[in-house]
Amino acid sequence: MLARWRALRAPERREGGMVTAFTIVIVIALMLFVGLAYDGGRALDGRVKALNEAQEAARAGAQALNLGALRAGGAAVLDPEAAASAAKAYLAGTGDTGTVDVAGTTVTVSVTHIQPTVFLGMAGVGAITAHVTASAKAEQGT
Repeated sequence: MLARWRALRAPERREGGMVTAFTIVIVIALMLFVGLAYDGGRALDGRVKALNEAQEAARAGAQALNLGALRAGGAAVLDPEAAASAAKAYLAGTGDTGTVDVAGTTVTVSVTHIQPTVFLGMAGVGAITAHVTASAKAEQGT
């Protein structure tokens, strides 16, 4: 009777620990999913923030008109140095890095935003980088 009892219990002993391994795999998968959702949302928010910064910096630069040419009755022309300086000054207050290009009446600003991760850092992804570009054009109002 004792031998039969041991034979019936033997399969249970062979599967001992299987639930633990399954649970560990599921918990790791859930943490990665949460990490993708949370850090992915933060990365998207960072990209939107960088786009807003690029647009605002371009607008700030596009407001640096050459007043002498405008007062003389000419068209709206940018002062390239003042436009680049205004856009860079705006970017300096944001904490992000970027470049400014002034060509004719258009100011183009490229911003790089680095968003540190929280959960994905455990998987080796320390930060997510977003690169965005925006332009603004100086126009003469009617």
